[in-house]
Amino acid sequence: MKVAVVGATGLVGTRMLQVLAERNFPVTELYPVASGKSVGRKVVFKGKEYEVISAEDAIAKRPDLALFSAGGSVSAELAPRFAEVGCRVVDNSSQWRMDPTKKLVIPEINGDCLEESDMIIANPNCSTIQMLIAIAPLHYRYTIKRIVVSTYQSVSGTGYKALNQMNAEREGGKWGEYPAVYPCPIDMNILPHIDVFQDNGYTKEEMKMVNETHKILDPSIKVTATTVRVPVTGGHSESINLEFEKPFTLEDVRKEIAAFPGAVVQDDPQNNVYPMPLFAAGKDEVFVGRIRRDESVENGLNLWCVADNIRKGAATNAVQIAQLLIEKGYLKA
Repeated sequence: MKVAVVGATGLVGTRMLQVLAERNFPVTELYPVASGKSVGRKVVFKGKEYEVISAEDAIAKRPDLALFSAGGSVSAELAPRFAEVGCRVVDNSSQWRMDPTKKLVIPEINGDCLEESDMIIANPNCSTIQMLIAIAPLHYRYTIKRIVVSTYQSVSGTGYKALNQMNAEREGGKWGEYPAVYPCPIDMNILPHIDVFQDNGYTKEEMKMVNETHKILDPSIKVTATTVRVPVTGGHSESINLEFEKPFTLEDVRKEIAAFPGAVVQDDPQNNVYPMPLFAAGKDEVFVGRIRRDESVENGLNLWCVADNIRKGAATNAVQIAQLLIEKGYLKA
């Protein structure tokens, strides 16, 4: 299979190459694609060096699959052009997520929605992916009425430049004397500000969690979110409060989550066992713990949820979508 990775030199693109190799994806020809300034650079895949090429050159080679992680404006321009030459696109940007003509897919939850006619498929927001993996089995059993979620998102979610900013601060750099992607220092700080603010006072990241939950899981669920950037290198964490239609027992809640594909229960607080980003690094699972009743409301539950945002939150989910396309016979291996 001829596979293009668009944004191959970025943080997510690099991890996409890694996950493709780990999962033995049937790549016969690889086309790493990046912006003009990166053309000619080398990337490594399965121990072999590949030269980065332009999008124009990649389109001319008519790949079977393109994994995109290059930003919304790039996806808006290039994804349709790849699709026009018969290439299936899995896009990690926000460009196509809320497009009613495009599927927004978490394979464990709504992979069955994919059809042969789907040429551009959207990968959800990293925070939405891990939250829905944790709560989908509970919705199926108890019916969620309302979600209140607060996120603690790592700097890696903004990419290499954000990691460089935090490292510069940790090395003693003074604000204004080093390249910064955030409006304020991030080391030794917390920013209640991810993406741009909307007219309703919420950020775009917060509204992504609302809108994507409605599209993927259930439009009737009431959702409110507060998304926060924390000075952690990798891994996103979430505090999730749920209100159900039906009663539950904590024992059954743990069983439902543990039985769901991609979810792992780590819930023994008496022995200091609970999910933490440091130990989720490099893993594809979503870890769930601190499972306890919300005693302030009937049928209320609190969860703590952690995942590697670059893997399951981006690269791995995209590769899983591609694997599902193969299983369905829409991509020929």
